[in-house]
Amino acid sequence: MQALGLIETLGFTTAVSAADAALKAADVQLVAVERVIGVGGSLGVTLHFSGDVAAVTASVEAGQTEGRRIGTVVSAHVIAKAHSDVTGKILGNYLLPEGTAIPAADGTSATSASAMDTPAAAPPATAAFPPPASAASAAAALPKPANTGPAKPDQAAGTDKAPDSQDAGMSSDSPD
Repeated sequence: MQALGLIETLGFTTAVSAADAALKAADVQLVAVERVIGVGGSLGVTLHFSGDVAAVTASVEAGQTEGRRIGTVVSAHVIAKAHSDVTGKILGNYLLPEGTAIPAADGTSATSASAMDTPAAAPPATAAFPPPASAASAAAALPKPANTGPAKPDQAAGTDKAPDSQDAGMSSDSPD
């Protein structure tokens, strides 16, 4: 059984940077990527790494450091020997399909291994994410703002509150 390393980030750029650093730091494989739209519409991305305990630990530390340099890392953790129910039932929906070709920045591609208990003999992938969805489908998946109409004269734009008197150009100067 391989160790399981997790890095949870806010934002896709943070996740890509963390994954890149983690994969370069040690002989590990990126086995899953979990993307979730969270509170306030923020994108949470959890990266799942597999390999021997020392490699996964070094990899998660490097990824966490780089992720914090770029953005926000919510949490990072290494499980030395994850229970089969964790890898099979909880993480099973997020595993990259076995044999998935992952395009690298240099134009080559690497193949992912999805099983957590597979030895990490293959070299790690250099780019870790499946191709992005089209812009139209990505925009359709985003939540729509509740108040999309123009602001009423007594309402500040984009809020449900009346503007401050200073914002409306009014002053309450009183004579001396």
